[in-house]
Amino acid sequence: MKVVIVGGGALGSMHAWHAVRRGHEVVQVERDLAARSASVRNFGLVWVSGRADGDELTAALRARELWEQVATDVPEIGFRPNGSLSAALTDAELAVAKEVAARPDAAERGFRVVDAEEARRINPALRGDIVGALHCSRDGAVEPRLTQQAIRAALSTSGRYEYVAGTEVVDLGDGYALGDDGRRFDGDLVVYLPGARLGGLTRRMAPELPVRRVFLQMFQTQPLDEQLTTSIADGDSFRYYPAFAGDALQRLESEQPQHPVADENHMQLLMVQRLDGSLTIGDTHTYDEPFPFDVDEAPTAYLTERVEQILGRPLPTIQRRWYGIYAQCHDPRQLVHRESFFERTHFVTGPGGRGMTLSPAIAETTCELFNL
Repeated sequence: MKVVIVGGGALGSMHAWHAVRRGHEVVQVERDLAARSASVRNFGLVWVSGRADGDELTAALRARELWEQVATDVPEIGFRPNGSLSAALTDAELAVAKEVAARPDAAERGFRVVDAEEARRINPALRGDIVGALHCSRDGAVEPRLTQQAIRAALSTSGRYEYVAGTEVVDLGDGYALGDDGRRFDGDLVVYLPGARLGGLTRRMAPELPVRRVFLQMFQTQPLDEQLTTSIADGDSFRYYPAFAGDALQRLESEQPQHPVADENHMQLLMVQRLDGSLTIGDTHTYDEPFPFDVDEAPTAYLTERVEQILGRPLPTIQRRWYGIYAQCHDPRQLVHRESFFERTHFVTGPGGRGMTLSPAIAETTCELFNL
């Protein structure tokens, strides 16, 4: 079959990877010269630990397997199964970790609680004032600024893949996409993946889309002079992710109200060390549009203080800041929104902040649904 993929981000690249691996011919069309939206403005986390029970956890575990397969084909994505430590700064936060680590699915998630000494053995960079941590061995990371281009380069060697950059698709029909340069891309299957571009063609094709946009901001430091052997989260992440809901979390929220800056910006701490040693740190969440056009310093100051508490040392100088916007289904139980515009033309968007983690599994499901 000939497959047309419209979108060059993580979801589009994973759809292309699956289709080529299954023997199909693929043309991938991207409006920019390279992906510039949510797919490169994220942590690169393959995040199993916080996922909701049921379909979300199942998809995350499958995606974790698939990321390892992608890394076998494309080692340049920088995949590493480094796991994570969600550091507890108080006994109330540690109680949340203990509660989830005692649940029946703890082994499946790779959960175990460690005290401060064991946390520092796992990750010696954690020399700060922590009382323990939740260790998740199933979490991993890739390099978000390298992954899409590395996958494209690998697919190009197949002889069955073409990447068309700088062409915006302005119309869709049954088995074709029309570019703004007049080119028509015909296929036995067309998959349209607009990301957070929910206006224009997307609104025209799907006016009742059950998806919203979310704004977040992050920053990156200069290289740290030591290795973080795991990714890092904190007690705000317990408040954010659905996997941690329970009695202990309710007590935490009652006894230890979230910091006003973190509360106002719907924040959590996530920190990943890039292959060059720099640290990617975030993040915030804004749900009401219009979104700001600037980056607020208060969340950066809060996150910096939080990281320095955990590491027990000053952060390296911040070298860049950015914001991102991603598309998220209104119903959090829905992993992604799929819609068929025509018999051979289909629409996929809305994984939210789970996009980088789940993209291989979402793409695999698309291929199975449409008999690729």
